[in-house]
Amino acid sequence: MPHTEREELTPKENNQLLLPGGHPPMWNHMDSIGSIGLPHREGVPGCSQEGLPYPSNSSELVLECLQQFKVTGTQLQQIQASLLGSMEQALGGQASPASAVRMLPTYVGSIPHGTEQGDFVVLELGATGASLRVLWVTLMGTGGHRMEPRSQEFVIPPEVMLGPGQQLFDFAAHCLSEFLDALPVGKQGLQLGFSFSFPCHQTGLDRVRQSGHGDSGWSCSSMKSIEGVTQLFCPQSTLISWTKGFRCSGVEGHDVVQLLRDAIKRHGAYNIDVVAVVNDTVGTMMGCEPGVGPCEVGLVVGEPWAICDDGKGAQLPDGQILMNSSLPDTGTNACYMEEARHVAVLDEDRGRVCVSVEWGSFGDDGVLGPMLTTFDHALDRESLNPGAQRFEKMIGGLYLGELVRLVLAHLAQQGVLFGGCTSPALLSRGSILLEHVAEMEDPWAGAARVHALLQDLGLNVGASDVELVQYVCAAVFTRAARLCAAALAAVLSRLQHSREQQILQIAVATGGRVFEQHPSFLSILQETVMLLTPECDVSFIPSVDGGGRGVAMVTAVAARLAAHRHLLEETLAPFQLNREQLAAVQAQMREAMVKGLRGEASSLRMLPTYVRATPDGSERGDFLALDLGGTNFRVLLVRVTAEGVKITNQIYSIPENVAQGSGQQLFDHIVDCIVDFQQKQGLSGQSLPLGFTFSFPCRQLGLDQGILLNWTKGFSASDCEGQDIVCLLREAIGRRQAVELNVVAIVNDTVGTMMSCGYEDPRCEVGLIVGTGTNACYMEELRNVAAVAGDSGRMCINMEWGAFGDDGSLGLLRTCFDASVDQASINPGKQSFEKMISGMYLGEIVRHILLHLTSLGVLFRGQQTQRLQTRDIFKTKFLSEIESDSLALRQVRAILEDLGLPLTSDDALMVLEVCQAVSQRAAQLCGAGVAAVVEKIRENRGLEELTVSIGVDGTLYKLHPHFSSLVAATVRELAPRCVVTFLQSEDGSGKGAALVTAVACRLAQMARV
Repeated sequence: MPHTEREELTPKENNQLLLPGGHPPMWNHMDSIGSIGLPHREGVPGCSQEGLPYPSNSSELVLECLQQFKVTGTQLQQIQASLLGSMEQALGGQASPASAVRMLPTYVGSIPHGTEQGDFVVLELGATGASLRVLWVTLMGTGGHRMEPRSQEFVIPPEVMLGPGQQLFDFAAHCLSEFLDALPVGKQGLQLGFSFSFPCHQTGLDRVRQSGHGDSGWSCSSMKSIEGVTQLFCPQSTLISWTKGFRCSGVEGHDVVQLLRDAIKRHGAYNIDVVAVVNDTVGTMMGCEPGVGPCEVGLVVGEPWAICDDGKGAQLPDGQILMNSSLPDTGTNACYMEEARHVAVLDEDRGRVCVSVEWGSFGDDGVLGPMLTTFDHALDRESLNPGAQRFEKMIGGLYLGELVRLVLAHLAQQGVLFGGCTSPALLSRGSILLEHVAEMEDPWAGAARVHALLQDLGLNVGASDVELVQYVCAAVFTRAARLCAAALAAVLSRLQHSREQQILQIAVATGGRVFEQHPSFLSILQETVMLLTPECDVSFIPSVDGGGRGVAMVTAVAARLAAHRHLLEETLAPFQLNREQLAAVQAQMREAMVKGLRGEASSLRMLPTYVRATPDGSERGDFLALDLGGTNFRVLLVRVTAEGVKITNQIYSIPENVAQGSGQQLFDHIVDCIVDFQQKQGLSGQSLPLGFTFSFPCRQLGLDQGILLNWTKGFSASDCEGQDIVCLLREAIGRRQAVELNVVAIVNDTVGTMMSCGYEDPRCEVGLIVGTGTNACYMEELRNVAAVAGDSGRMCINMEWGAFGDDGSLGLLRTCFDASVDQASINPGKQSFEKMISGMYLGEIVRHILLHLTSLGVLFRGQQTQRLQTRDIFKTKFLSEIESDSLALRQVRAILEDLGLPLTSDDALMVLEVCQAVSQRAAQLCGAGVAAVVEKIRENRGLEELTVSIGVDGTLYKLHPHFSSLVAATVRELAPRCVVTFLQSEDGSGKGAALVTAVACRLAQMARV
């Protein structure tokens, strides 16, 4: 016999694909059978490499027959790629009505994480033919021992199956009550999961409607995600058409969940809430026991049952009617947790959702043509749906038995088996079932079962027939397992790609009669998956009663999410500010501004800066600028020309011992830095105008006079508070001989920001800082500034608005989390507004909320971590990163996992929502303050409409993905008569100080003229 080369996935594949018992591949000269790898039995007489125990023509017929079941490595990879392409098309909404797969979202958005506990009722209708099953499932949560569910099956009378729909659902409600009567339930509220295994179709996020082929019934937990937030809804499942012998009137086109609810209400015995409607594939995934990795894939390979159209019941391919069959109707399908942003019909960008692949129809478009055998074609022609569900017909349980029957009948007719004789039973459809094939392949009792089963079919079984029959079974089942593996590999590749993980560690829950009755199916499947997806670390876990425990788990997860949702919303409710609250903040700030300007008691200091004008574009010259606001100190040379502003700067550090030493030591160090900079820039001996940005609280008495009120930011240099900072600098200059510096202005960083942007836009008359701290300034009419003489002209006012609310005016908006952050701060009771807005505090607010939610069991499975209890561990920059639209959920999880938080995908979404609530409140409060400022400017000038620009600086404003837009939206809402443009400042502290100096020089020049 000629040798045929095989296409291999790897050179080792021959030794990896084995039959039950771990037997090696068939004789080497039968390699032409290909990648199906048919084995032989050890110790069987005549199994030598020198010859076959059959006539040569018989062997050729066997090889020719089984050669058709060869699936090469290349073909498996093509199936994997083709199915993956179909999946991605369907996810993207590009699939046609006759698409190979449908990728149906099930609206199950979360998998169990082990803490689910409680008692749940499950009602199964349609999963077991003409019967109904009720279960009581108790989940014990983390560490609890597993309790076996209680269940009872009720036979549905024919007249109920064919009568009015109300009668059917009343019967279901009666069965529920009868079952619960035997349990100590009392009047407690019960949560029910409804397994409804009939074709349903979904038309919206909270609606499920029947859809054609594949899994009959939908999976749906009562939740969806809006703007990244899990929401809960009542499940709705609208029946398209009855199957399995049911013909109840008044049900098709109606919501079966509501019909069940109505029946339970009519019965009135128990308080039952239908929480979820679930199908078997999702139930399989959700019923998976926790394994090495998260169980986020469900795989079912069972027995599909064709449905007759005469209302009599389930029909086998040979025409037998099974009225009271307890066999499942599921064929094959898979589901998995997909990133919601990839599911076009959801229009979501956060979280995950379980997608039912509906892969039974894969190949209906002809892609499987080269792999279809003459027996596949014959089976398809005899089916009730020719041309449809082609993939299911190659791997589904009942179809496998039928394929084996067709091959055996063919070989018998060719004279190879059974002495060339057939029997009426062998030629009858449905005479060989899945369990028959599994028994014949049993490595220990298979030979005896082959004899017994085939003799029952009226066949004369010879000694050589037994092994050939087993080879036929092996060929059919091995092909099915490998095809299933290729399809599963497509799902795993999709997961690995969408999550951008180098190695995907995941568990696959398996269910269905093929797995239960044919153990080698799983081993072949697993080995082939390993070859096709080496980048995936996959563990296979048998599902525990997907129809009972799985449905209960979906219900439990929905109930857990509902309870957690309530606690989360309750916690975050104080952060959700409405228009009335924001308008009240605006009005309170406006009142505080007026009082501060008049010199009356107010939480806003409203300090004059003695900056009387913004740049007009005519400023020219070279200026020095100093910037002191933290542990780093900058010296800048700013050249203002007709072409623009050119800046040269150098950063100098301020050692801790200098910052906390004597004032003389600090200012001597500053002057030393200035001298060093002048020497490096060739400016020695020149006396340039100098502007000093001094970012500490000061009361200015003039443009070049500023009294330090108190140190902040870790500075505590002695003999400085209460002193004129410019005088201290000039004294240090005097101590350094041969140095001449002309200190023109002391500048607040907020004013510098306004002036920096004012050089680019003359309409810029407001400065805003939202970074580590927050402040604002604006050009006020001089007549309104009581502390400065004169009534004409304008002056920039430094609001020092971080202290707004220190008088208690923000008390109604402060939460317990704000109070905790305030008490732990270095200045309790001060800077109230700043502590609700600025970057120094937002991360701490989030951390306190997370601690609270963890204590309630809402987050991190209720496990407190030492890291989360560490102050300032949750940086405000994390809010910006977590809320970034460009970050996928996996990246959000990575940020949180770096903090040592044991989180799930649900946790990541809730942390995101906490961050959103805190940052949104901050931005809205900031916007309310800005609205108060621009409205005051408008009214000062008696304008119907004000057009003004605002110069803004600060890392929170610049780096947070939504903060700036939320501020702008709030200003538009609260100040509709002001057209406001926000300009991001470039180096307000340096460039702004130089421009304040330049404007002062310009005004002085004009005064002299």
